[in-house]
Parts: sequence; C-alpha cells; structure tokens
Amino acid sequence: MSSERMHVGISACLLGHKVRYDGGHQLDQYIARTLGRYMDFVHVCPEVECGLPIPREALRLVGDPAMPRLVTRESRVDHTERMRAWAERKVEELSREELSGFIFKSRSPSSGMERVKVYPEGGGQPVLKGAGIFPRLFMERFPLLPVEDDGRLHDPALRENFIERLFVMHAWQSFQASSPSLGGLVSFHTKLKLQLMAHSRKHYDELGRLVAHGKELALPELLARYARTLMEGLKIRATPRKHANVLQHILGHFKKELAPDEKQEALELIEHYRQGNVPLIVPVTLLNHFVRKYGKAYLAEQYYLRPHPLDLRLRNEI
Repeated sequence: MSSERMHVGISACLLGHKVRYDGGHQLDQYIARTLGRYMDFVHVCPEVECGLPIPREALRLVGDPAMPRLVTRESRVDHTERMRAWAERKVEELSREELSGFIFKSRSPSSGMERVKVYPEGGGQPVLKGAGIFPRLFMERFPLLPVEDDGRLHDPALRENFIERLFVMHAWQSFQASSPSLGGLVSFHTKLKLQLMAHSRKHYDELGRLVAHGKELALPELLARYARTLMEGLKIRATPRKHANVLQHILGHFKKELAPDEKQEALELIEHYRQGNVPLIVPVTLLNHFVRKYGKAYLAEQYYLRPHPLDLRLRNEI
C-alpha cells in the first residue's frame, strides 16, 4: 500500500467540532484517535458551511423520500435550495482534495447518507428512507469512493470492509498518479487477486479477463472499467466461507514445504475460523508466518494478508 497518508472526508462534528444545532459535537474517539493515525481528515459541516448559525433551530427532511425538502422543525423555514446550491459547489471543491472516502454522521438530516427520517407533508410517522442533500450529491459525484456513517462503523464486519476499501482506493489513486501503464495495472491486479477472491469470484474473474485483454482498450477506458469493477467487487461482503476458501488456497502454495503436522494445524485453524470459534487474525497470522519462513514472494505481496495496519485490530473481531 502507499506510504503517503490518505485524505478522508468526514462530518465535522465527529471530530469534536462544536457545529451541531445545539452547539454541541459528536466526537467519535475511534475515528478521531485510532483511524486518525493513518489518515488526514477533511471536515465538512453542511449546515454551518451553507450559512446557518450556531446554535440554530433543528432541521428535518420532509416530503418525498426520494427528493425530500430540508426544513426547520418548528418554524418550517425551507432551506432546501440554499443547501443544494452550497452542496453543488462543495462537491466540486472536494474534487480537488483527492479524497479516498467519506464518513458521514448517521441519522443527520443534512449529513446522513441513508436511513434518515423523512416526515410526511401532512404529519404522521416518519420513514427511514432519506439521505441528506450533501451526501446524496457527494455519492452521485464520486460513485466509486467508499462511504460509511459512524453508526454502521460500530459493526465489526462493516468497519473492516469499509477501511479495507479505503486502503485499496488510496492504493489505486497512488497508482493512477504514477504514470499508469498496462504493465503497471497487471502488477497492481496481481497483488489484489486474493483480496478479490475473498469478496466476489465473479468480479475476480471479470477483472482477470479485463486485464488479460487490456491491449484491446484505450488505457483511460481500461483504467475506468477496472476501477469501477474493483470497487464494486470489494463492496460485496467477504464471508467466513469465502475467507476460508482463500486461506485454503494460500495453504496450497506450501505443499512441498509444510510437514504433515504443520499442514494439519493450519487446516484446523481455518476450520475453527470458518465455524466462528476464532477470529480471522488467527489463521492469517499463521499463514503470514509460513510466507516469511519459506520466502513466498508472490504471497508476500498480496494485499489480502495485510490489507490494513495490524494495530487497527480489524481482523481480531471478525
């Protein structure tokens, strides 16, 4: 992975900025302190940046969940066009930040990316089908960038998947910035093979064919298709069964080196993981030991075995 720090957009309140309607914040210690060791955050507060004061009357989404209006809760002042005009300018401004992803504030009418309450025009119970104007425009403008909200990051599997995709996106952006070539793409893809296999065999096969026939396409089109398929595939959840298949595939590279008891220990750990008795880090650690011990250069370069910094402990909980 690239040694340079990635840039990740984030709702400002999650970093402790006192920008909420009541003058408070929603500091997330894990995001700010733990993830902050590996990424630089570009903070955004739609409500303050579009010109609303602190403190201010709370907002809510009202009307059609597919295109709701943003209005104040009590006085019913409509800020939809004001927010939309600002958001359109902001996403263009952010295009110059080279973001690798974005972390939104969950449930926020201006910063929530999904499942935000939308109230019916005539009153009644809200439905959890809305998204804030800024997140909606951001995701339309940057469809390949990984996005998540702070609430969903409490789920270990969703957290690991999101951060894995952040590091892959950052690596892809670094590759694109380094005079990319077909040969470079082949090398990049080779390092991602096992990671793709753990998420989607369909996308793994599709990307393999795309790279193999890369000479038939103009390089910009090839890179665009590769990036789109890559991020689409990695978004598919890697299950214990898929991980176990990849781990067994890795183990197959040591047919000539491992003693029978070493192979049996590895197989047992993989099965214990598949059954949910040990976390993924356990069999991965053993296989990384074999990679170093027996000098397997191909496996040593596989992102799958080290997709993110070890001290994030992401694979200790899945």
